[in-house]
Amino acid sequence: MTSGVRADRPTTAAVEGRFARFRGRRVARVVTWAARVAGLLTVLSLLTPLLRRRLQPATWFGLPPEATLVGAVVVATLGVGLMMLATGLRRRKRRAWQLAVVACVVLIVSHLVGRHALVPTIVVALLLLGLLLTRREFTALPDPVGRLAAVRVVVQMLLGGFATVFLLLLVRPSLLAGVPSVEDKLAQAGLSLVGVSGPVQFRAGWFDDLTAVLGLSFGIAALVLGGYFLLRSSEPRPMLGEAEGNRIRELLARHGRADSLGYFALRRDKSVVFSPSGKAAVAYRVVAGVALASGDPLGDLEAWPGAITEFLAVCRRYGWVPAVLGCSEAGARVWLREGGLDALELGDEAVVDVATFSLQGRSMRTVRQAVSRIQRAGYETSARRVRDVPVEELGQLRELVSHWRGGPAERGFSMALSRIADGESDPDAVLVVATAEGAVRGLLQFVPWGSDGLSLDLMIRDPAVPDNGLNELLIADLLGACRGLGVDRVSLNFAVFRSALERGEKIGAGPVARLWARLLRTASRWWQIETLYRFNARFGPVWVPRFLVFDAVRDLPRIAVAAFEAEGYGGRPPALLRFLRRT
Repeated sequence: MTSGVRADRPTTAAVEGRFARFRGRRVARVVTWAARVAGLLTVLSLLTPLLRRRLQPATWFGLPPEATLVGAVVVATLGVGLMMLATGLRRRKRRAWQLAVVACVVLIVSHLVGRHALVPTIVVALLLLGLLLTRREFTALPDPVGRLAAVRVVVQMLLGGFATVFLLLLVRPSLLAGVPSVEDKLAQAGLSLVGVSGPVQFRAGWFDDLTAVLGLSFGIAALVLGGYFLLRSSEPRPMLGEAEGNRIRELLARHGRADSLGYFALRRDKSVVFSPSGKAAVAYRVVAGVALASGDPLGDLEAWPGAITEFLAVCRRYGWVPAVLGCSEAGARVWLREGGLDALELGDEAVVDVATFSLQGRSMRTVRQAVSRIQRAGYETSARRVRDVPVEELGQLRELVSHWRGGPAERGFSMALSRIADGESDPDAVLVVATAEGAVRGLLQFVPWGSDGLSLDLMIRDPAVPDNGLNELLIADLLGACRGLGVDRVSLNFAVFRSALERGEKIGAGPVARLWARLLRTASRWWQIETLYRFNARFGPVWVPRFLVFDAVRDLPRIAVAAFEAEGYGGRPPALLRFLRRT
């Protein structure tokens, strides 16, 4: 036991590993900015009057004007490409490093051949030298199918642009000057992809502009999409295996009481990485290049550093952005200490103490009135462990929830299990069912939180039933039945930015606090921010802060998109997701 714990405590090797991560970040940051500067100077150099005078056929050893213009387009494209590659270099991707080296070599050759400005040439040469000297720091693996997808997309876009321009030239010959040959039209269509005028002359200037814009748009789209697929991080389809699920259950059996979100690690769409000793683990899902973990690491607190180190190593290996949704204050401290990350307060979790909860008193008046009203309407409830519910009834409840839901899946990621009434997987979960006139009208599902706690997973009701206190009845009756279930504490919904809403309502709140609270109330029209806070507050809970852990501030927009998509509130459009899955 002792040796296993020590294996995950900070050792000399762990300290050296953290120093190596810090050094790698510094190197990647310097190279990233160098690539941006080199690319920007390359593009700007093409706009200087001196260089425009030098971009004559004589400067390209007597090459024709078309070749001169193509060369300028290539230089500009490579400059823009370096700026695009900077994102991949920041994530220390090997493929981005390879492409950056090739781009630097081609740029240096083109600068020398074309006698371009001296400063961009020196900067690009220094960037090339830096890339070669730091090659060992760029080890992140690319998406294994990205290369084929990039080639396919580039070919499709170029062929699409070429065909579009060529067909326009064929169907509208009256807008062309003279009678250009098919070869001239083919050349015009091909050169339009790189923004260069071809041999075809036009009678209508607008038609010349149209074909040029269409061709160049397809060419730029081919460059951007090809670069994206070539550099994108892998996004594997997560599937929690049976063996991994059993190991997680063992950790929860020993240490599940520590975190109310621990049981949600058993979602089937999560992956998991274990510490070297196997006594701790981090469950996560990759969305849009972001590895999203939720809650605290599972298992022994002493083994958390080992699990965090392994998780961050996996993120570096594949170029993923690490992020943690909803970890506790203690968990955030470990993430910051071991991973060098940063934290932002995300909101508060509502935890109700069963021993002190009561519907009596002035503070419970709203809940008491709602419960009484709906009880008079004939509603009854039952609270049972899933293992105590007949199999036939479990199947009926699953079908009913699927009908109420009206969609493929329930929203949620960090505080949702993604399955309902599963007697084989979740026998210790608790179902609270409300019935009226012999029909089920509402349902709550709670998952285990250690041996003496419950955490709210699903809250759903018949859409035909108005919101007249049904949820209050279900929660109040569950809290009343907790003693018979051996439950001492219950975690309810998570209230995002609760403290900000509370501060904005206080007397003497500053203008920034009031403005932030007003923005959150406005956002509540689309997302249940204030609604959940008000609802949870009715039960007199203890508010437990939860945090978002991230690597850098610049990653927050990407993390927000990934989190919204994982939680089912938006993210990448469905059409884009279908396109990405096909490629």
